[in-house]
Amino acid sequence: MTLYDIPFTTMDGAEMTLAEHERDVVLVVNVASRCGLAPQYATLEELQKRYQDRGFTVLGFPSNQFLQEYGSNEKIAEFCSMTYGVTFPVLDRVRLNGRHTHPLYAELKKTADDTGHSGKIRWNFEKFLVLPGGDVRRYAPKTLPDDPAIVREIEAHLPR
Repeated sequence: MTLYDIPFTTMDGAEMTLAEHERDVVLVVNVASRCGLAPQYATLEELQKRYQDRGFTVLGFPSNQFLQEYGSNEKIAEFCSMTYGVTFPVLDRVRLNGRHTHPLYAELKKTADDTGHSGKIRWNFEKFLVLPGGDVRRYAPKTLPDDPAIVREIEAHLPR
């Protein structure tokens, strides 16, 4: 099974995989509505709008592992829409660490960031840039979504 075969669930209960984005650049982010880093939603949305027509998408995976997410998909969706105007897909809540780690995150966490950290998700808004073909780049929670290193990778892997 590849990264593209791992199923996950949308907020409305449908199952999907990354397979539909195999040729795209995808920024996978574990999000949390009540986190101090939640203003990153706005920057994630800016990236979505800037690059979506070229084969880019953000996928937000809410998680309450750090006790900063609402308890229902409806409340999460309302917060994202009303507070930050989010149009990118925000999916069903997942577990990031521990025995019940979602399989997608189990695979993504094998990638080290630029400091050499792999494994456990340290905090909300850790980012994984999945490039066409399945290569992954990992970025720390406080690295802003529009950090030049992330933007360079996005632009280098999108069609002109």
